[in-house]
Amino acid sequence: MSKLYKITLNGTLIGTSELEKADAPMGVAFGLIEFNGIVSPYEFLREYCLNNQIELASDYPEDKMISTMSIPELKITSNNGIEIKGIGNQITGIDNEEYEISIFGIPYPFYEEEFPHHVKEYENMFNKE
Repeated sequence: MSKLYKITLNGTLIGTSELEKADAPMGVAFGLIEFNGIVSPYEFLREYCLNNQIELASDYPEDKMISTMSIPELKITSNNGIEIKGIGNQITGIDNEEYEISIFGIPYPFYEEEFPHHVKEYENMFNKE
């Protein structure tokens, strides 16, 4: 049932995510990242951000923990090639644990079309007896 989204950076596939979590009213979708052949996502992301003048929200080298600000060349696409565009994105995580990608400000009605399950889940929170 769940879709798998491709995460590319400068056209190179770096991983996938199911974007299994959401804040539907805010147009946010997020989920765990399954990296593709990247041994240390911390080192990879830190180097990319430093080389491309992308601000880091947080950086803890001793723990290999990082949180990026929005990365313009980061693209998230559905399995049918549709790009999930919002006003920004962020990757947060720690090596040896997990990383999460967030896409903020995905516009409606696209959000509802792409993530009907998230919208339904949100609406159901208010319909409980």
